[in-house]
Amino acid sequence: MAVLRPRYSPTEFAERGQSLYDRNVRQHVTEGDVGKFVAIDIETGAYEMDQDDYTATEHLLRSHPEAQIWLCRVGHRTTYRIGWHPNG
Repeated sequence: MAVLRPRYSPTEFAERGQSLYDRNVRQHVTEGDVGKFVAIDIETGAYEMDQDDYTATEHLLRSHPEAQIWLCRVGHRTTYRIGWHPNG
């Protein structure tokens, strides 16, 4: 299996991922999807959504093995949270 290497700067990577989410994914998200992970190939716009981040990325890699994956979480400002938070 080939090692995937980033082809974009961190800033461009994030901008492309957020833009694709806003343009192509957000309109398909429902209230039942809050908390799910969305893996987006920032080159093709293809995406997969799942409760589990690993499953979402693996499904995307099956159909797009060279994917440059940007990961986000529906309804959250960040994908992951480290440490204690008063609301959960």
